[in-house]
Amino acid sequence: MRLKNSIRSIAIGSFDGVHIAHQRLIGMADAVAVIEKGRGYITHGYRRCDFIDKPIHIYHFEDIKSLSPREFILQLREDFPELDRIVVGYDFRFGYRKSGDVELLRELFSGEVNVVDEIKYRGLSIHSCLIREAIGRGSIRVANRLLNRPYRVEGLPIEGQGLGSMELVPTINIDVRYYTIPKSGVYITETLIGDEWLDSVTFIGDRESTDGKFAVETHILDRDIAVVDRYREIEILLHSRLRGNRRFDNLEDLKMQIVEDIDIARAYPYRYRPQ
Repeated sequence: MRLKNSIRSIAIGSFDGVHIAHQRLIGMADAVAVIEKGRGYITHGYRRCDFIDKPIHIYHFEDIKSLSPREFILQLREDFPELDRIVVGYDFRFGYRKSGDVELLRELFSGEVNVVDEIKYRGLSIHSCLIREAIGRGSIRVANRLLNRPYRVEGLPIEGQGLGSMELVPTINIDVRYYTIPKSGVYITETLIGDEWLDSVTFIGDRESTDGKFAVETHILDRDIAVVDRYREIEILLHSRLRGNRRFDNLEDLKMQIVEDIDIARAYPYRYRPQ
């Protein structure tokens, strides 16, 4: 038996990133219907719940992609019996092969349809693809403005080279999946260890000065971190790109650069402490 609810208004979309344009939609509704395409590369899967403080109903794209626009509206009616208002973006498409648009939604849905107009940043329409492009360029500050928070990635700690603690500085190596990987370089970050956010510096890219392999390595500032449970996810907030990746002729030169990176990061005005 399907449980009934009294939700009267919903915002519909994929909401990858839950960026500032998404937040406008979400703020106008009682609940959120997320169309999950399995490729939420800014805010993956259930992590949307961290940034949406309303009830969330998830429709997996594979389950609904064959529904016609009319069938999709009937599905909404079944899932939300009291529904009388839908909130969508100006470019909303729905139904089989995205055959439905805002006008058809108004025809098929007997209640009220609120359409949020295009929202721009420096003349560019805000979309998840714009944020992914900014992250890929290493423009983390731009991405963070559009998200209204620092970009966050997560993954399980994995075994590294062992050079950090012996020859350079200790780092936690992280296997990051499902997220858009920022442009190679060194970033000013915060890293969640247990239940505490700690100031950190994070390297992302190929280790050109050692084994040449791709890595995400985070160094916690001024804190001796013991062995981290490899089955516990590590989260990283990215604040700013400090510098690009480069090859050093020897480990001593690399260590000198790392020490300089750490000194700069210590002076960074960390202000974001998520709950």
